[in-house]
Amino acid sequence: MLRPLELTNGQFSLLMSLNRPMPPDMGDVANLLAMDRTTLTAALKPLKRRGLVKIAVDKEDKRSRLLSLTPAGRTLLADAVPLWKKAHAEFERRLPRSADALRSDLVALS
Repeated sequence: MLRPLELTNGQFSLLMSLNRPMPPDMGDVANLLAMDRTTLTAALKPLKRRGLVKIAVDKEDKRSRLLSLTPAGRTLLADAVPLWKKAHAEFERRLPRSADALRSDLVALS
């Protein structure tokens, strides 16, 4: 569903993780998405090249990098959310049991 926007599911999740009032640092985003910083850095590169994300030095801690959506990133995310919602609803409709039961089982496994 995201292919028309040239986004993968992983890129969509990364953009969603940056959709905050204050820019998070790389460590916070890596933890949220359950990935290491090296993987996050690689995942950010194509989004940065497309002008969708900005990586800035944290003024409080020069070793840290803050991540934020650019205006183009916010626009693309706004276009992507309805597509994701439609795909998610279709997926849930096809489940043999309720999505809440599946979520509960997944939490129990983790």
